[in-house]
Amino acid sequence: MLEKFDDLVRLYGDLSDRMADPDTLAKPEVYNAVAKERAELEPVVMAYKSFCAKRAELLAAREILAQEKDAEMRELVKDEIAELEELLPKLESELQILLLPKDPLDARNAILEVRAGTGGDEASLFAGTLFNCYLRYCHKMRWKVELISSSEGTVGGYKEVVAMINGKDVYGQLKFEAGTHRVQRVPVTESQGRIHTSACTVAILPEAEDVDIKINDEDLRVDTYRASGAGGQHVNKTDSAIRITHIPTGLVVTSQDERSQHKNRAKAMKVLQSRLLAEQREKQTAEIAGIRKSMVGSGDRSERIRTYNFPQNRITDHRIGLTLHNLDTVLETGDLEELIHALTAAEQLEKMQESGLSHA
Repeated sequence: MLEKFDDLVRLYGDLSDRMADPDTLAKPEVYNAVAKERAELEPVVMAYKSFCAKRAELLAAREILAQEKDAEMRELVKDEIAELEELLPKLESELQILLLPKDPLDARNAILEVRAGTGGDEASLFAGTLFNCYLRYCHKMRWKVELISSSEGTVGGYKEVVAMINGKDVYGQLKFEAGTHRVQRVPVTESQGRIHTSACTVAILPEAEDVDIKINDEDLRVDTYRASGAGGQHVNKTDSAIRITHIPTGLVVTSQDERSQHKNRAKAMKVLQSRLLAEQREKQTAEIAGIRKSMVGSGDRSERIRTYNFPQNRITDHRIGLTLHNLDTVLETGDLEELIHALTAAEQLEKMQESGLSHA
């Protein structure tokens, strides 16, 4: 494994030299490509250099211990050795993770879709609560959110809401949210204080690029209509909302948030491309992996991934058996970090076991 890192260090040095080369500096496109590759390698190289430095410290400490006669000094050196022996396996594990193959789509923007499921008005209310939680998380991550379409529930919340999220590593951070989210709580309208169970589904789609999916115009049926809303200045006076049907697959997408028909069409096409890309990836994954599902789930919308129990202030993620007792804080502040980090670690462990890097 360490030989691979030696090769990466040499490559990092070569890229640094190329960035300083006058021929590279004279060609902005070449320079940017080299700089991007070097930037991607930098955290790997820095982590490896840190590991090598600590390993060298351990070897030096062992040599000192072998020669040292003073009892007090020997105890100090033993303490240092114990700390380094505890630290090095952790650093080595981090290096193993850095060697794991990365999903090229993780760095992309994403389309977030939240839909009310079983449970009527209560499901719509929870869909709104969950969507607002994601908005707060996006704000913390400094991601930009653009609403594409929404259909409000009769008592609040959403029957369906779709948004584009732009930022760094959006899909890689949010992809584990895809699936069915179940909520258990006493509805406001429940006079007997009985707990009801309802659900909403979340889809996270990597933003498709033009090179990913080619769509022929003859495969599309485009309809225009007047956007609906709660009234006031945001209700369109013209038929600017767009509905696009992809005839070969039957997929239907809408966009109504923009006043411009042209902008709504562009947004709807982006959603359609992303949904087709997601379907394409699901088929490829099924062909490669058969019916086996990974530890963190397939992201299938019918799969129950998480339960939110309000009376117990509890969140349980069923894929990894994680339970947190800070439901109120998570929903009110968008504090999803602990859940996302745990799911990411589970995925990394599975990849390490599959690649033979770990025997855990």
